[in-house]
Amino acid sequence: MTTQINDRIALPPKDAQKTNMTCHFCIVGCGYHAYKWDHNTEGGRAPDQNALGLDFRTQLPPFATTLTRAMTNTITDKGGKKWNIMIVPDKECVVNSGLSSTRGGKMASYMYTHDGIGRERLKHPRVKRGDQWLDTSWEQALALYAGLTKKILDNDGPDGLFYDCFDHGGAGGGFENTWGTGKLMFSALKTQMVRIHNRPAYNSECHATRDMGVGELNNSYEDAQLADCILCTGANPYETQTNYFLNHWVANLSGSTVDKKKKWFPGETAAAAKIIIVDPRRSATVAICEQVAGKENVLHLDIQPGTDTALFNTLFTYVVQQGWMAKDFIAKHTSGYDDAVKTNRMSLEDGAKATGLTVAQIKQAAEWAYKPKASGHRPRTFHPYEKGIIWGNDNYVIQSALVSLVLATENVGRRGTGVCRLGGHQEGYTRPPYPGSSKIYLDQEVIAGKGLMYTLWGTNPYQTTVNAEQHRLVLSKRAKIVDEAIARARGASVEQLVEVIYNACKYQGGMFVAAMNLYPTQLADDAHLLFPATQPGEMNLTSMNGERRLRLSEKFMDPPGSAKPDCLIAADIANTLKAMYQKDGKADMAKRFDGFNWKTEEDAFNDGFRRAGRPGVEPIDSQGGPTGYLATYELLRKAGTNGVQLPIKEVKDGKLIGTEMEYADGKFSTGDGKAHFKPAPWNGLPKMVADQKAKFKFWINSGRANEVWQTAYHDQYNSFVRDRFPMAFIEMNPDDAKALGVAAGDVVEVYNDFGSTYAMAYPLKALKPGQTFMLFGYIKGVHGDVVTSWVDRNVVPYYKGTWAGIKRVGSVDDYKKSISFKDRRFA
Repeated sequence: MTTQINDRIALPPKDAQKTNMTCHFCIVGCGYHAYKWDHNTEGGRAPDQNALGLDFRTQLPPFATTLTRAMTNTITDKGGKKWNIMIVPDKECVVNSGLSSTRGGKMASYMYTHDGIGRERLKHPRVKRGDQWLDTSWEQALALYAGLTKKILDNDGPDGLFYDCFDHGGAGGGFENTWGTGKLMFSALKTQMVRIHNRPAYNSECHATRDMGVGELNNSYEDAQLADCILCTGANPYETQTNYFLNHWVANLSGSTVDKKKKWFPGETAAAAKIIIVDPRRSATVAICEQVAGKENVLHLDIQPGTDTALFNTLFTYVVQQGWMAKDFIAKHTSGYDDAVKTNRMSLEDGAKATGLTVAQIKQAAEWAYKPKASGHRPRTFHPYEKGIIWGNDNYVIQSALVSLVLATENVGRRGTGVCRLGGHQEGYTRPPYPGSSKIYLDQEVIAGKGLMYTLWGTNPYQTTVNAEQHRLVLSKRAKIVDEAIARARGASVEQLVEVIYNACKYQGGMFVAAMNLYPTQLADDAHLLFPATQPGEMNLTSMNGERRLRLSEKFMDPPGSAKPDCLIAADIANTLKAMYQKDGKADMAKRFDGFNWKTEEDAFNDGFRRAGRPGVEPIDSQGGPTGYLATYELLRKAGTNGVQLPIKEVKDGKLIGTEMEYADGKFSTGDGKAHFKPAPWNGLPKMVADQKAKFKFWINSGRANEVWQTAYHDQYNSFVRDRFPMAFIEMNPDDAKALGVAAGDVVEVYNDFGSTYAMAYPLKALKPGQTFMLFGYIKGVHGDVVTSWVDRNVVPYYKGTWAGIKRVGSVDDYKKSISFKDRRFA
């Protein structure tokens, strides 16, 4: 049997190996099972002849399973033996109930095979010599990396070492890997020069809500089934949290959870939920909600870009005026209410003027979300939000305004409520405390010529950062200085090469660039050293999803070549540095690199996640909290794809017992246990952003598309995706396109004072005049090139706040012939 089976899907036999897998990709974290068996065998069609236990001799009933060729593959282990694999959704997982997204449904395709989609994976460390990338040994790569690190640490201190590192779960993240990298950066190297994931500093995307005592993931997905109203802001969950939306939101909008509401909340009025979607753009989510719930139960508040704070403050003020606030809750469990009422005050008329909505629309939203129900009970309103706020106009102020509205109406801590980010990646954070005392805008440090060595760990700022064009140009220029120095160092030993590189960085303005990743991304053009990492399935990895559900994805196959888990790469670096300092007789420095004697990723999990909060242990910031020690790999395997919701309460009869709803006891995550209202005045747009708006015609909104995951690091090699989107698309109003002489499939330049990029025109009627929507972080056409460098007080960028000009560049005949430009909306 080979990968070229065209007449059927090979079924796993009854004795196939079966392991638990959480989807690598979006934050929803759907549950899957991975099957693996000898490639020369296959299961039969009868239910007692295949591991799925299904009867394929007759037509299966609807939704009995989800099974496509993309869910299968043939892999080869290090011994040369071939195996068939199948990764299929688990119907028993409460997250997805057997549903599969277009992302998760391709996981098997993305597992490494020498001739498959993942064939370009990094297999061994690579070093750049002259103009060539050459595979090298781990020993030499570590000697070079650690040697230069030590040279900089000894002569210039930790501030000479720059890092850009993931902070998430899923994909290559997870509690094992965030701990390994964090322990290296913060405890051993003690550098504060770190940016995180898609932000240009080491920060959170939810500072305000945390300061207010409300963690950003505080309910269960089931609460979306129980809400009377969903007020969704700055998010498009159909495309970005697909199965959360389909399995939980749609059930409520369609009325199929009314009986559950009556059972859970006896005496309360119960009906299908109404939904309010705050988004300047008519997204696919809006269209589908209208089909499911009926247009009369969907309110699309298409506000002017950047005016969310004005909307929340207007709703807050109106709720107070109507007396719909939760007076007892406010008195017992909050502080700062009066100041917030005073500072956030905004009349209906002023709110309508700022947002572009009508007074009637704002009133209707307030009545749906906050007016007492016919039974006299306060409505249970769920407030999900995502990048429209997180990357919106002053992140801290927007979140302060939203959470103040939520606290005033007690829409947190009650089932059917919550104020939660919808998220991108899964979560998986366990690290020592950040060693810096302030947030450092690292992109600007690079641009200013600071730093000597830059390590990019599972990240790609070339495609995802703000002011990306300038950042890319400067870093590329600095990297080439090192390229030229290395090219001249013919025949040099590793020690001599370290000296050459150091001198180029220290005295000539260069910067040495190293990257750990699955693939040689765009950044590799300017890197000097690459380390190959692993992904779930090739290692054991724990992550939590958007409802804090912790699962273990089990290893079932070998990684390509000599690739290693990130945590073990970090351990190798630390142990190499320790040996170097021991050789120098510097015991005090060597001691800083103690504690990395891990043999497996489970060792890293036990060292970080399971030690956090234990008596006598150094401070560890962990999403597992002080009860993380209760989780073991053994117990997580038993918990299967449903896992346990953090924080863990106890282990009972060999089962992990978790927390479904945070703050149900009225105690919040502050020193005094009360939720703190935050004043959030409406200040308009930042001047840097307003200047671009005044100068250029088009708002360049951005975001994800259902078909593409993140920077397309897998998808760029998948013709199913790449042929659909050979370049980042930009949706625009048809009349705007016509006025510019632009037709579907034309290439346009998007430009402003910060940079320019190209995109593929995609005219859609749903787009308002003057507004566009561009695919974010793609491999061709980088939205970040035209994003301003403005950030809020916590160095959180305003990705959504960019205006630019658009002009036609030309036509690509292949695009027009092979790509569909039908409306991407459901209706």
